[in-house]
Amino acid sequence: MDDSLYFSEQHIAVRDMVREFARDEVAPVAARFDASQEFPWENIQKMGELGLLGIPWSEELGGAGLDLLSYMIAIHEMAKVDASHGITISAHTTLGTSPIVNFGTREQKERFVPLLASGRVLGGFGLTEPSAGSDAAGTKTTAVKKDGRYLINGSKIFITHAGVGEIFVITAVTDPKAGTKGISSFIMTKEADLSHRGTATIGDEPSLPRMAGFRAGKKEDKLGWRASDTRELIFEDVEVAEENRLGGEGMGFINFMQTLDAGRIGIAALSLGIAEGALEQSLRYASERKQFGRPIAQFQGIQFQLSDMATEIEAGKHLMFHAAWLAQNKRPFGKEAAIAKLFCSELAMRTTIKAIQIHGGYGYTKDYPVERMMRDAKICEIGEGTSEIQRVVIARHLLRGLLD
Repeated sequence: MDDSLYFSEQHIAVRDMVREFARDEVAPVAARFDASQEFPWENIQKMGELGLLGIPWSEELGGAGLDLLSYMIAIHEMAKVDASHGITISAHTTLGTSPIVNFGTREQKERFVPLLASGRVLGGFGLTEPSAGSDAAGTKTTAVKKDGRYLINGSKIFITHAGVGEIFVITAVTDPKAGTKGISSFIMTKEADLSHRGTATIGDEPSLPRMAGFRAGKKEDKLGWRASDTRELIFEDVEVAEENRLGGEGMGFINFMQTLDAGRIGIAALSLGIAEGALEQSLRYASERKQFGRPIAQFQGIQFQLSDMATEIEAGKHLMFHAAWLAQNKRPFGKEAAIAKLFCSELAMRTTIKAIQIHGGYGYTKDYPVERMMRDAKICEIGEGTSEIQRVVIARHLLRGLLD
């Protein structure tokens, strides 16, 4: 892709900075953290210090004051080396912070966003439940209002940063009779699991109250994204002040659907990073590996696979950056985000499988990162809306005018 089409000199500078950090600091430890499933606290703190946990937020709110394209570039570059580090940027920024930036009061923004944007604490988004996955409207967690406060009960599953995070936006039913218009969202705070934090000082923010009854549940033992923290969130008679409600009562569903639209571009960027990282590994291996007296890159069968991988990655870049450009310029982007997420996530799976095939038996071992990349790619077809849901979203956009 011609960088000048979308990128300014500042974008190139962001890309080079993240690329250098990913290759110098993340690549040497990615396999170790994948194997141990430990959260990479020290690297996350370094990312916060570089401004990578608040890229699109204003300097007034503690962010880097950059744009959405810079944010997507950072996710993309990080995921080339390790998707777990990439999803930490994405989940923290889009899911944990953007709802407060987009829908919060001035007081809420000033209270919570600087802590998140500076990387002082991590944030997350509590939406998915045992009975509310693709059917996000099936929320069972309740928030009952009494004496100016809400009493929240229920649970969430598969929540990124549930253990290590301290600030969360969660959804709960405030009016059971109103359907999707009866779902509201709240800002909640909890204690973080700081085990394996080592010398890092991120987290354990003393100014944040620990809401009694709000805690993380069991940690998931996942196929991929193993260095990313994924757990349950549990609410047992948690008292939440009315001032912690995010937006008007009943606006939770509308607001989180907008959040997911933006999140799909981030997953597209992450997927592309995985795919491009797998292509880079395959090019290197094919140039070095010799069979029948010459590098396997000279064989047409390998060349065709590399060519197909490169072609689809180029197509995916245009889809992803086009959706990001639309969002940045305040134009409708829901359909384009779904298309980018669908294409790029499925592309990541196709590309990583080809990468393993090119590596042969070595690709099936942990001596090379392509097997980890394949495991990391799979969840991109599931998280923030499955491939099937993306197809539903795209079809609704296509048919909306006809049905109207």
